[in-house]
Amino acid sequence: MSRSRETNPHFHPPQELDDGIILHFPPQQSRRHRDPPQPQPQPSLTPHSPRPGQPHHQTPRRHTTRFQPPDSPSRHSPTPRGQPEPHPNSFPRHTQPVRGPGPHSPGHNGRPGQSQQQQSSALRVPSPQKTRTYTWLIGVACALLWIAVFLGGLVVLIVYVLFRPRSPKFEVSNASLNAAYLDMGYLLNADMTLLANFTNPSKKATVDFSTVVIQLYYGNTLIATSYIDPFSEMKAEYKIKAVHLISSQVWLRSAESQRLKQQMNDNKIIFEVKGLLRTRSSLGTFFRYSYWLYGHCKIAVTGPPSGILVAKRCKTKR
Repeated sequence: MSRSRETNPHFHPPQELDDGIILHFPPQQSRRHRDPPQPQPQPSLTPHSPRPGQPHHQTPRRHTTRFQPPDSPSRHSPTPRGQPEPHPNSFPRHTQPVRGPGPHSPGHNGRPGQSQQQQSSALRVPSPQKTRTYTWLIGVACALLWIAVFLGGLVVLIVYVLFRPRSPKFEVSNASLNAAYLDMGYLLNADMTLLANFTNPSKKATVDFSTVVIQLYYGNTLIATSYIDPFSEMKAEYKIKAVHLISSQVWLRSAESQRLKQQMNDNKIIFEVKGLLRTRSSLGTFFRYSYWLYGHCKIAVTGPPSGILVAKRCKTKR
């Protein structure tokens, strides 16, 4: 059967796709007189009659249509029957504007403005609370304590600048070695008399000595100890106290015993005298302060029985 060429420009013959599927397209009207799209039945698919020698079967429909903007040159391309043409002002799927959750979206709770109320309640500043009474009391007590400490330090500084108190001094004025010998070569027996001088150099403060301990050492070994009764000194006054020190059967190390024998032969024996003093200075009636003093003297005496002081070096520190 011969096919005549269609001269109607709005008529498009059915197109044959792969696998023997023929699509029928309705005649396309001009854009100016085009009616709004209406729902139409699905396009009928007429399978192509099988050729001689081929099995008769129906293949699934494969149809791909690309969307082209209305202003493109191929805007008059045929559209499959049953599918509405895209609106000229519509956006492609990949360029659709993103909108927020609508009134029926899962993220919307159905009440306009409720999410804004929740955010405003979450950012609400808590109302100020009244400070409790015990908090004020603790703050006032701390402030008073710091003020008292500051005033106390200021008073001490003023007193020190005005009176310039000086610490008492301890020294050995004279010493006499009455006896000294080694029993069995390492046991020391000694008898010494000291004249200890306690001086108050301050002209504005009196000093009270409540505890006075005098210790006698030979090398690093303590060989005798004596105590002095408490006493006081006025301004710029000094007092001398006699101290009797006796050691009996004091064990000395081998090196110390050998050194003592050598010093006796040289007629110059070296001892150390240490004083531990607990004193209190009084500046007037109300201002008094106590402290410890540590005196240290290194003396050299001649051999017994008439050993006399030949050298000394003393210092006192707090």
